[in-house]
Amino acid sequence: MWDLAPGPYQKDCFAQYGLKTDKSGRFAAQYKPYHLIGLELGISVASIMCRGEPTGQCQTFAADTVATAKKDLKAGEKLDGEGGFMVYGRLMPAEDSLAIEGLPIGLAHGLVLKKDAKKDQRLSWQNVEWSLETQVVAVRREMEDIYRQEFASRKSKTNGTNGTNGVSG
Repeated sequence: MWDLAPGPYQKDCFAQYGLKTDKSGRFAAQYKPYHLIGLELGISVASIMCRGEPTGQCQTFAADTVATAKKDLKAGEKLDGEGGFMVYGRLMPAEDSLAIEGLPIGLAHGLVLKKDAKKDQRLSWQNVEWSLETQVVAVRREMEDIYRQEFASRKSKTNGTNGTNGVSG
């Protein structure tokens, strides 16, 4: 991630924080293994719209962040989504998320529970009322179908006589 110090205060912060900068001390690069979507979304959108520059790009669907109950939830409650009091996101392998029909944390806002959920329970599409009339839901469900097929295709291909690197045993 690139940082720009627009003034002396930010330049001093770069030095105090020990960030590697260019000779002017105004430009710095930092490695961040996490993308804090709630804090960085505006910058990401502006970067895409103003400069045509993506802030990240997936090679495949490898992981998913599934909405998980922060407390016992009752049928009929409307989820408040990311950053709220009802659910948090739990990272899991994408294939596992598809197996349980995991509800993405990013789509949990405003959905109504159809059945009770216990604290720390990962929520699925089966737990909430949803509609394919909502474009983002329709696109997500279509993506899930595509990757279910891809994951199934990978499993059906073996690599040797018994499926383990050609080693019979």
